Amino acid sequence: MTALYRRVIHVVSVSGGKDSLATLLIALERCGHANVIAIFCDTGNEHDLTYAYLIYLEQALGITIVRLKADFREQLLAKRAFIAADVRTRREYDTRPVFEADGKTPVPKRDGRGNIVLNKKGKPVQKTVKVGGGRRVRWSNKAKRRALAVMHPTGNPFLDLCMWKGRFPSRTAQFCTEELKRNMAVGFQLELMEAGHRVISWQGVRRDESQNRADAKKWERVGHRLRIARPLVDATAAQVFALAQSRGVQPNPLYLQDMSRVGCMPCINCNKAELRAIAARFPEHPARISEWERIVGQCSKHGYSTFMADAHPAKDRRVVFADLNIWARVEWSKTSRGGRQRNLLDDVENDGLGCSSSYGLCEQSDALSAQDIAKALGARAASNFLSLEPA
Repeated sequence: MTALYRRVIHVVSVSGGKDSLATLLIALERCGHANVIAIFCDTGNEHDLTYAYLIYLEQALGITIVRLKADFREQLLAKRAFIAADVRTRREYDTRPVFEADGKTPVPKRDGRGNIVLNKKGKPVQKTVKVGGGRRVRWSNKAKRRALAVMHPTGNPFLDLCMWKGRFPSRTAQFCTEELKRNMAVGFQLELMEAGHRVISWQGVRRDESQNRADAKKWERVGHRLRIARPLVDATAAQVFALAQSRGVQPNPLYLQDMSRVGCMPCINCNKAELRAIAARFPEHPARISEWERIVGQCSKHGYSTFMADAHPAKDRRVVFADLNIWARVEWSKTSRGGRQRNLLDDVENDGLGCSSSYGLCEQSDALSAQDIAKALGARAASNFLSLEPA
């Protein structure tokens, strides 16, 4: 019986950022161009410079980057059919916990036979009672008309995903990463394995990035035909940039324009300083998000949705949206700590909009110029690209 395995294929997920670039360079040097496939999962919420940078990488490294893009057409059509046919009569209620007369001792929940209900850990579940008149679960006729008028596939993965979900992702429900990146990459690798190949999935993960990645393994076996390699787990950001520079490969020019990350523009998790810089340098992106908020809000049963969701004490959706919409968050980003007083130095800091890097790259501006990237795009696109380069 002949062997089922054809060859080992090394798949590198490229985001346009520094870590995935360094990972790609290592994979190409160790495994050879013929054995490496670079993939880019397009979220639809990227900066034009990132798309241009991918073209530069292809020409600089002599590779082809496979573009993957999620398609939610079927999900949106199914959601439209569900909304149109929704006739549910059930109601949802707010609840409050029940305590004994002392106001401190929880009253345990009991089943129909009087037995105390236990949770998965074997502890008693506290009894709760309904509060208020509840809310209808079904879509109202007004909400149906509002949603069905705009819920059509656009071809933009991020927007279509949010219309399908009826909301934007958040820190506690970050489904954008799963649906737009992880699932696409895993699906691509599964197809290779089903074709008889073994796959090594290369990931640009560093332990010092966040607490969640502090225990990341350098090498991991996932299945019989799948391994994961993380060559940068012990590296620092400075070492990652130095590696690319030593190979003569320039980083994404967004790193010279106040961006500490380049995946998604903006990201739902971007910090205050980054959001402020995006609004100052690339105002078309908050404008696009504002339009997305309008569209996704129409697809929501509540009639509104904000890109950068956060806790809010008000129940009136109009008040919540007024405080948390993208333009309100941009104004918030211009304030000092606490969000109440405007940062008076902000206008001075952003006056020139010149080269600014949180990684200290501007001192290396000659080596990290965007000129070579513009040349890779050709004469027609070069003028538009260079207009965004730092002065």
